[in-house]
Amino acid sequence: MLTLQCPLTETTVASVPHFYVSVRWPWNDVDPEARGFCWNGETALPTAEAFDWDRTHFRTVPAEADLKAGDACLVGIAPTVVHVASVHHFDPPLVTGTLPRPACYLEILRQGEAHDPELEDQGYALDPVGGEPIRIELLFRPYAFLEAGDEVVDHDGRAWRFDGPWDWHPFDGQQPTIPAWPLGLLSRTGDPAPEETAAVAQQTETGSHEEELQHWIRLALARPSTNQP
Repeated sequence: MLTLQCPLTETTVASVPHFYVSVRWPWNDVDPEARGFCWNGETALPTAEAFDWDRTHFRTVPAEADLKAGDACLVGIAPTVVHVASVHHFDPPLVTGTLPRPACYLEILRQGEAHDPELEDQGYALDPVGGEPIRIELLFRPYAFLEAGDEVVDHDGRAWRFDGPWDWHPFDGQQPTIPAWPLGLLSRTGDPAPEETAAVAQQTETGSHEEELQHWIRLALARPSTNQP
């Protein structure tokens, strides 16, 4: 769970195509070495009537529907709560026609929007260290004390592999498919350091998987995508 905010920045309206407002993007530069791309330095933002209105968090002041070509306006992101559906890394950085070239994208969903793994086009791709001066603050990361691939043993003596907060795999293949706290760290890319083992034990001394889940739901206003019952 994150909060996003980008300060309002002055720009001008380049054109007003149907259901969109194209503005001079005040932050990114054209990538002169990007073959096959020809970005003109403008970004089209949807009006409230556009089908993809909820696919971007950038908004204008005055509102998009009130602007015409040549107008001065402000563009930015009001404080917004989102949750991260996935993270994509690019090595080398992705060529998009803009600079800086993104080395990472966060696929983010709005508060209240649940991730649907059946949809190919959902959410908004955000470069967390791109040209836009977006302030990102962490609200909550469930199971922040574990890393993907960790192996743990739970209160009932069952061994598990942790692949994400809602992606647990019991080694015995039996039900239930959520661990009982407290947890003991068995492996983290080999034998864990004593302080890592102590941290997991301390963090799970009280609480439960269900409490982590409910905390996330209260912030996201949605249920996480999971194959678990």
